[in-house]
Amino acid sequence: MEQFQNHELEYVVDEYYDISDVEDDDVSPRSGNGSVDDDSVNSDFDDDFEVSKPKTDTSALEARNGKDIQGIPWERLNFTREKYRESRLKQYKNYENLSSSREDLEKECKEVEKGHNFYDFQFNTRLVKSTIVHFQLRNLLWATSKHDVYLMQNYSVMHWSSLLRRGKEVLNVAKPIIPTLKYPGCSAEPLSRVQISTMSVKDNLMVAGGFQGELICKSLNQTGVAFCTKVTTDENAITNAVDIYRNPSGATRVMAANNDAQVRVLDAANFACINRFTFPWSVNNTSVSPDGKMVAILGDSAECLLADAQSGKVMSNLKGHLDYSFASAWHPDGRILATGNQDTTCRLWDIRKPSESIAVLKGRMGAIRTIRFTSDGRFLAMAEPADFVHVFDAKSDYAVGQEIDLFGEIAGISFSPDTEALFVGVSDRTYGSLLEFNRRRYDHYLECLF
Repeated sequence: MEQFQNHELEYVVDEYYDISDVEDDDVSPRSGNGSVDDDSVNSDFDDDFEVSKPKTDTSALEARNGKDIQGIPWERLNFTREKYRESRLKQYKNYENLSSSREDLEKECKEVEKGHNFYDFQFNTRLVKSTIVHFQLRNLLWATSKHDVYLMQNYSVMHWSSLLRRGKEVLNVAKPIIPTLKYPGCSAEPLSRVQISTMSVKDNLMVAGGFQGELICKSLNQTGVAFCTKVTTDENAITNAVDIYRNPSGATRVMAANNDAQVRVLDAANFACINRFTFPWSVNNTSVSPDGKMVAILGDSAECLLADAQSGKVMSNLKGHLDYSFASAWHPDGRILATGNQDTTCRLWDIRKPSESIAVLKGRMGAIRTIRFTSDGRFLAMAEPADFVHVFDAKSDYAVGQEIDLFGEIAGISFSPDTEALFVGVSDRTYGSLLEFNRRRYDHYLECLF
């Protein structure tokens, strides 16, 4: 990935469009000032938030009555939402590393019938607000249930309860972090002032990667941090992706992908490094197949690789993308792999026939930075760097879709494990927030009554 000197933790893409110029007067005093270069690096959240809903939040009822889902007061501005959207679509500049011709790309893209609502807006809160440290890395939000979401806010890992409408700090990485797990030969070491670049939460384990090659592992039901270290001393050592998975024997593993072109596998029982794979380019993203046997390797190359998760041996080269890739996800059946690229597309691959992609899905403005499947395999969601999240119906062969239209940089997206909720983290000085959408259910049995 692009080497990037981070001097301000939150807003690294100010040349893109910051909607703080439409700031209203109702910003929560608890929301912070949006920068980590403050004199104080203490948590913005000393205690739980009040349960009462502040006026900066937006409910589904308020949205149905005409309130903007993000609380942007368009009626007080000199331009309408439609005009602002039109302007952004015209002026947005997608970031590219490779400048190859893309004239034929549109012809490959699947025609999608838009306008469907698979997930309905439910709630938006500005009591917690997502932040990012690198404009190409957006896996900073994870839902472990339809009521529990974990996200990065400056130097804090926050937990948001959508049931209680309450936020709580889980981990403060600005303060010194002392690992609690110690044994002879353990590579753990204290860390401090870590800028979290990527994160994953699964099976009661939270794993976070840092801007200087750090790796932090914490059990959610225990105090303190079990393990932390710098996995590399390379000058350009960003931890670009982390993945939590089970190998074929059922053991939990942690996989970390770094800018030093290496992928490391750790045993989640003692966090010992049990394997290390090296590739020809910086690895931006990895995702392990549901059966734990294969891993998708994506990075500073137009090609994506399929490798054996045990040995790291490359099994297939996936060719079709035109730029660097930063996102991937497996369908729960283990046969379909989705990859997201800076060429503004998501490609779907049938790993039984990897010679060419089976479908190409197009975004509206920019790169595809995050991809998620629902646990039942019914829906695929992909997020652009800003403004758009797309949800596709896999049952229709991805030919039917929903487009979620918002304003702001997108720090991450996540379906709840039961598929009932979709969460979107928005990073913006004023309108940074957490958006919640609920799966629309159709009561077909009622049709027989009419």
